[in-house]
Amino acid sequence: MLSHNRCGADIFRDVFGWNRAFAAEQLPARYHDFLADPDLFATEAVGRYRAVIRFSSLGPLLLAHSGYPTQEADAVFFGPDTYRFAHAIQAFRDREPGFRPGSCVDIGAGTGGGGLFCAALFPHLAQIALLDINSRALTFAAANAALNDISVAFPRHSDILSAWEGPADLIVANPPYLVDPALRAYRHGGGEWGAALSVRILEQALAHLSPDGHLLLYTGSAIVEGQDKFLEAAMPALEMRTVGYRYDEIDPDVFGEELDKWPYDQADRIATVMLHVKGSDLKR
Repeated sequence: MLSHNRCGADIFRDVFGWNRAFAAEQLPARYHDFLADPDLFATEAVGRYRAVIRFSSLGPLLLAHSGYPTQEADAVFFGPDTYRFAHAIQAFRDREPGFRPGSCVDIGAGTGGGGLFCAALFPHLAQIALLDINSRALTFAAANAALNDISVAFPRHSDILSAWEGPADLIVANPPYLVDPALRAYRHGGGEWGAALSVRILEQALAHLSPDGHLLLYTGSAIVEGQDKFLEAAMPALEMRTVGYRYDEIDPDVFGEELDKWPYDQADRIATVMLHVKGSDLKR
């Protein structure tokens, strides 16, 4: 609950940064008409509200996304994985200082954070496709492209790469990778260990990667009796299509609370990883 003496920038940070409940009189009067918009605010009690959208910063970007808690099936999530994903992309950029992509495709873009962050890292990008199957995500991605004045970015409804034709210089993806009984779009990766969607993305991305391009697939993997279940599932595609790849463990232990639940009660841990494939390492 907010105190009644919060004012100025503080109230907007509490309302839109932390999704704290507030009373109508705590907002300046010129904003009161917006309180009746269900796409912006939910009523918690008589005279009390909570924003249903939230804003977070990512490097130079300000990104809108679903408010807390993200329980809806089509919620658009922004969280620690988004930051790890962005940091891993930046680490790649630093390893490849001469790389100047013309096109970027963000698969399962969500907020658009990955593709829009690439716009800040690679100023020569001429087009950034923000692809997602979730219509609500596309609304957020379009708004975030406009909010950050990135005119080369455009959202497209797409099942993986169905809406993209031809090669791409930079393909990035941060797909859901957990087994979620509620089947929430931002969380459920499918398959026995949540790796099915990530493997589908890998298979399709390899078919669209330009000869000098790069694929950066940030995902999670259940480690079961020491075996990396995502890498195990990805190996057939990697062995068939590539002569080499880079694979880094980004965080060795995430979502520890899931280890008490099926199927992760059979796992050692859940790790986040980055798979990097160069177009020059594809079998053509």
